[in-house]
Amino acid sequence: MNRRYVNLIIILLLLALSIWIDLPSNPGIKIGSFERSLETVLGLDLRGGMQVILSVPAEIAVTQQNLQDAAQILENRSNALGVDEVVYQTAGERIIVGEYPGASNAEDVIGKIKETGQLEFVDFGDVRVPEGTVVETDFGLSTSTGAEATPTVEVTPTTESTATAEATPEATPAETTSATRYHTVLTGANLKSVSVVRGQLNDYTVALEFDSEGADILKEWTTTNVGKILGIVLDKTVISSPSVNNPIPDGQAEIIGSFTNESANALAVQLRYGSLPIPLEIEQIRVIGPTLGQDSLDKSLLAGIIGFGIVMLFMGIYYRVPGVVADLAIIFYALITFAIFKLVPVTLTLPGIAGFLLSTGSALDANILIFERLKEELRNGRTMRQAIDLAWRRAWPSIRDSNIAALITAAILFWFGSTFGASFVKGFALTLALGVGVSLMTAFTVTRTLLGLVVDLFKDPEQRPGLFGL
Repeated sequence: MNRRYVNLIIILLLLALSIWIDLPSNPGIKIGSFERSLETVLGLDLRGGMQVILSVPAEIAVTQQNLQDAAQILENRSNALGVDEVVYQTAGERIIVGEYPGASNAEDVIGKIKETGQLEFVDFGDVRVPEGTVVETDFGLSTSTGAEATPTVEVTPTTESTATAEATPEATPAETTSATRYHTVLTGANLKSVSVVRGQLNDYTVALEFDSEGADILKEWTTTNVGKILGIVLDKTVISSPSVNNPIPDGQAEIIGSFTNESANALAVQLRYGSLPIPLEIEQIRVIGPTLGQDSLDKSLLAGIIGFGIVMLFMGIYYRVPGVVADLAIIFYALITFAIFKLVPVTLTLPGIAGFLLSTGSALDANILIFERLKEELRNGRTMRQAIDLAWRRAWPSIRDSNIAALITAAILFWFGSTFGASFVKGFALTLALGVGVSLMTAFTVTRTLLGLVVDLFKDPEQRPGLFGL
């Protein structure tokens, strides 16, 4: 009895939290530096947007790992810059497909892709090249690469040039292009981590950590070039020109300047997501309208509500008290699953919604198996409490096997969608897997707890078999 009430309290707390998350007017979550919007994320087929297809040039050798890394970098950079819900996936051996839900300006999309190019750390010697200058380097012409790491020497820009990342290639006048070819000391491939550090005086620095290969290259170069300028170049455009104050023996450095929080994070984003392992070309970019218009969505929603109501009515009529309990559990299931979708967040597409509805069927199936077993135990002369315990125990193998099969299927579909760039298949698999997981919890926790509490309200429940569908 005590355990049931503890479970009930937990269920009610989860229900209240889920309802709060599901509210359309929810302001989102903000705890310290953590911030999360709780808006419903819609995919291309429901919202429309743009799709871009990128390919690796035919003359470039590429591995599947290179392709996946490039797709991840493109996605991370786009989302880190505030372009929410962008998805990049590999398709085949040389293709990457990017999806920008809600986007309508092709130039903006192309601009964001072009910003994500090669990151280089370049030897500028004694010349502090202005930010925004387009330069020529020897990267690709010779074997100048680099890349793991560890303790701290500063790479410091002087007051002549504040190390910010606000200058962009588009803002660079043509006459600033340098005719000098500079040497690339190492590339972003050797950059292990980038973070923004806030000092005691509320000043901001950008901390860099290189991998072991990069640390060795950096140690060798900075030892003989103290006082020189080590430029940071993205897509052949200078984004910062810090000077080397001291040798860097361990692969850890700091860029210090007149940073604000925004400018420090902007530079960190460019450094963190600025390097692609392979060059890419834009094959195609197109605008995609929503598969369904608002009118069709409204009608589909109405049809779903009607269907859900009919199923709940059937459960209540056929199984009586257990059916009503199952209806409450299914409502709880729907609220908590939708809350998880908003928290993750999961991008909802038409196939994703289909996966959610299919998992709802799984939740009902579990309850039906349990209730049919409950009726059998009651017919065999068990008391109500004995019948409930045995029903759950004996229905479990069937429920377990069917749900494991569903999860295996979802995993295969998710792999297929990830490997071949089929984002809709991937969305279906994700919502199905999440829904199946939640349905198991509701069937074995919510339904069982509520049914046990309801049975306790009756003095002799065995004397009222009609209330339990017999």
